[in-house]
Amino acid sequence: MAIASINPATGEKLQEFSPFDDAEMEKRLARAEKAFSKYRRTTFTDRSVFLEATAELLFQEKKKFAEIITLEMGKLFRDSVAEIEKCASGCQFYAENGERFLEDEAAQTDAAESYVQYQPLGPVLAIMPWNFPFWQVFRFAAPALMAGNVGLLKHASNVSQCALAIEQIFCRAGFDEGVFQTLLIEPEQVEKVIVDPRVKAVTLTGSEKAGSTVASTAAREIKKSVLELGGSDAFIVMPSADFERALSTAVKARTINTGQSCIAAKRFVIADKIYDEFLNQFVDRMRALKAGDPMDEATELGPLATEHILQGVHDQVQKSIAVGAKPLTGGNRIHGPGFFYEPTVLVDVPKESPAYREEVFGPVASIFRVRDAADAIELANDTRFGLAGSAWTNNAEEQKLFASELDTGMVFINAMVASDPRLPFGGVKRSGFGRELGAAGIREFTNTKTIWIS
Repeated sequence: MAIASINPATGEKLQEFSPFDDAEMEKRLARAEKAFSKYRRTTFTDRSVFLEATAELLFQEKKKFAEIITLEMGKLFRDSVAEIEKCASGCQFYAENGERFLEDEAAQTDAAESYVQYQPLGPVLAIMPWNFPFWQVFRFAAPALMAGNVGLLKHASNVSQCALAIEQIFCRAGFDEGVFQTLLIEPEQVEKVIVDPRVKAVTLTGSEKAGSTVASTAAREIKKSVLELGGSDAFIVMPSADFERALSTAVKARTINTGQSCIAAKRFVIADKIYDEFLNQFVDRMRALKAGDPMDEATELGPLATEHILQGVHDQVQKSIAVGAKPLTGGNRIHGPGFFYEPTVLVDVPKESPAYREEVFGPVASIFRVRDAADAIELANDTRFGLAGSAWTNNAEEQKLFASELDTGMVFINAMVASDPRLPFGGVKRSGFGRELGAAGIREFTNTKTIWIS
């Protein structure tokens, strides 16, 4: 079956691609193995030069690459430009710091000399989602390539133009043939790649179901895997918070990328003392958001990425309403061309509803009233997910409490959750395992080798 690229703002088919057959897959895997045998012996200086060249190319042509993102998955153009800039910064970060993160570490033992060495594993398969079609790839690729691995990308099928553009970027930046390759394959072909002995590890950003399948396959083959899965992040606001800053950030945190982000705030947990004022203003600001052409600078809310995603969000909202959730605004598709959904706010959300228990990947906010910080933590932790959380308070004791008691991989105090190349990124519980970014991220796909010399 052909792989289709469709403009979510219009529903227009942009391009079709034929998935690779077995012969093409074999050629690509053999090329990756051959490339690794040479690339693993390059120096950190060599790799940093390639990554710096990649960053320069991204900066120079950011508008061209951003347009591909916007046309293919509907992100606001200004946000697409920012995504490309972040990819460039990520490449620069690992070019400048990768060697330091992976330098030999001396150990004090009874040996004449002992130390720990970090060595690359080989070809790593990256199964990446469509919502940040460049950044998700580069936050894997920059550290993996700096460590001396080679990359194989299985991207989401609806962003195949992005996937092919990324492969060309690395090629143009000077990386040898086979160091980074895009695999245009169907989901059912993925297992064959994971089990191939030439592939040494796999990383996936995506759904719980996909993560479970991929991790099971990798474990059966005794291969390393890293998973970044869904999130249902809480956004907690306490009475001592800077109210206006928290409110304006809350709207942004729910609607960033039209709500299609694992770390977008989804459950808003508001202290009783400020609940009514927060709710009223939040609803007004959500209702006022302007949906439209993502290439238009005046647009504030773009389309959802596919018809399937749009229908899934609508089903979750309607099922939640059916069991008692109350919509204060939104709750329906915006009629017309493209895959647009009304910004939606739900209150009185029952525990058994999809809006409470599932990740809603669209501009849908659930608002909850709590008594105090302890009540907020209990509600925030009442989820199978554990990716991140944001808490707004100027009370020092509350800040420490949220930092230590929120059961997540990341906690942001008085700030919106975001990924940063300088810090590890990842979650706990059903949000996955392993880390991307920071020193931890570059070490994920290395052999931590102990050296003992008597």
